Amino acid sequence: MHDVIIIGAGFSGLEAARRLAPGHDVVVLEARERAGGRVLSHTFANGGGTDLGGQWVGPGQDRLYGLIAEMGFATYPLWDEGDHLVKAGRLKRYRGTIPGLSIPVLLDLNNALSRFEKMARQLDPAAPWTHPKAHIWDRMTVADFLKRHTLTKRAREMFTIGIGAVFCAEPHELSLLHALFYARSGGSLDALLSVSGGAQQDRVHGGMGGLATALAASLGDCVRYGEPVQEIGWDKDGATVTTSRQSWRAKRVILAVPPSQALGIRFDPALPSNRDALWRRMPAGACIKCVAQYDRPFWRTRGLSGQAVGGDLAVRVTFDNTEKGKDAGLLLGFIEGEEARRWSPVSAETRRDAVLDAFAGFFGPEARSPIDYADKDWTSDPWTRGCYASILGPGVWTTLGKGLRDPVGPIHVAGTETATYGFGYIEGALEAGARAAGEVRAVLGG
Repeated sequence: MHDVIIIGAGFSGLEAARRLAPGHDVVVLEARERAGGRVLSHTFANGGGTDLGGQWVGPGQDRLYGLIAEMGFATYPLWDEGDHLVKAGRLKRYRGTIPGLSIPVLLDLNNALSRFEKMARQLDPAAPWTHPKAHIWDRMTVADFLKRHTLTKRAREMFTIGIGAVFCAEPHELSLLHALFYARSGGSLDALLSVSGGAQQDRVHGGMGGLATALAASLGDCVRYGEPVQEIGWDKDGATVTTSRQSWRAKRVILAVPPSQALGIRFDPALPSNRDALWRRMPAGACIKCVAQYDRPFWRTRGLSGQAVGGDLAVRVTFDNTEKGKDAGLLLGFIEGEEARRWSPVSAETRRDAVLDAFAGFFGPEARSPIDYADKDWTSDPWTRGCYASILGPGVWTTLGKGLRDPVGPIHVAGTETATYGFGYIEGALEAGARAAGEVRAVLGG
């Protein structure tokens, strides 16, 4: 019998293993043939690389910065020099986080953002359901909030783009309480939307996928790939984990996969009804990440940062994803929420053309001629079915959220969806992995 079986070799499962392996017999079971979960490295034809999954680290994400340094990796700042672009009718340049819009729209947007941030600061991220107005806010959607607190259509459109960029979802899909919690968990909505000083500040040389691979390698042969878990049977003495290849027995289990994927596992005895109901109401956001490679970052010569928002095409948010020290320029765009669900079923060629049309709408016809292109449709990935993280609709936090982190018998839960700080981010995955490892250590000793 093993001490611990960890299901999932994303950052949360790997962090739990890293903390438990000294002194305990640990096995990590991963369905994929790689480590990283929702991070993914891609190599272009010319040997250049990029991240097609999670990639950023920013101020306050101390666990992740510490891991990067410990593993011998280094960070560099995302390019944030020059003018940003906003397409709201016509294309305009601006600086800072808030797009350059008309004065009435700017005032309207700023009022809504300020109100949202003030409400978010009142929450305890470890227990958002305890706020005196939690039930009121949890009955509302973000769309309801925007109807109440914005006056102009353009302000609602810009706020909606920001919501899509953070949640990969539409305002009507999100509980207002969940959106407020998520912002509080990440510091603030402004921090989650910002580059310098915010969640998109830095990237990792070698990619976040490279960091995950190195972390898994440091654990030796305890990480087993191609082992999708089909069943967990548990009793007072431990648990039996059955994959498509074999069965494993352990005193404790850490489940470090997205809630929607945990539902694909058969539990015997069955999950408590409240836990089953909670996971069923935590679907993943919808996201397709798209990267075009050019021989140079041509937009910089025009004084542009590569950051753009708005428009009515597939991509409504872009970044300059060029690695520092490399010649090739990379433009990154996201297709999110309803647009991701719309573009997921189409052919790869048609989607590529739509993405390049969107890039050209911001940066000119040169954007239509990359030297290479790649995208990742996370909604169709069989082991995630979406990104960046779970979204919670109205009523979920206040009716079921209290049990989010509770163990079920010998089964402990990790994953970024169980984090108090950095929910939805790699930082949150590390926090949750460390917490679950601490719970197991408290039971097993050592």
